[in-house]
Amino acid sequence: MTPPRPSDIQDSVPETGQLAAVLSCLIVLRQRADYLRAAQGRKAGTAGFLLQARSREDGDVAARVGFTASKKIGNAVFRNRAKRRMRALAREILAPDARPGWDYVLVAKPNATVSRDYALLQDDLRSAILLVHRDKTLVEKPRGGKQSEDRLTAGKLSDDHLPAENSAGAKAPVEPAQKTSGDRT
Repeated sequence: MTPPRPSDIQDSVPETGQLAAVLSCLIVLRQRADYLRAAQGRKAGTAGFLLQARSREDGDVAARVGFTASKKIGNAVFRNRAKRRMRALAREILAPDARPGWDYVLVAKPNATVSRDYALLQDDLRSAILLVHRDKTLVEKPRGGKQSEDRLTAGKLSDDHLPAENSAGAKAPVEPAQKTSGDRT
């Protein structure tokens, strides 16, 4: 079932000027490439699910959302239940709080999305939205890759720091002496 387009329901708008609840829903991601790009963006893991978000920067002001429930969640019944719960969360919480021009993907977690209390899932989504939208310059953490020189040199020990005995009481192996011209082996 396809939701009606805004142009289709222009005539059915009540006198108060409020649009139908259908229009408050977010646009659903359909292409795999959009999901992959969202996976490269910001992430906020919660007990109930993982929220992935990224700014599209394409000039489109619509916020879009996608839902993922892999076979790790369980059989089709559990996967569909997880997606239904995530869709309801997106309608209730993500729709009013979503930033224009952003893509959001909710990824279900095994044994959590289906069984977690719905009120806790709502709290999880509220906190995850705050996490993905906080200022990155204030909380920038290094993520693997090249380490700074301080971290590299701090981990190196010189020979004078090596223990003379190991924990079992045996002496540490001694390096063989340099060979001289008179030694035969």
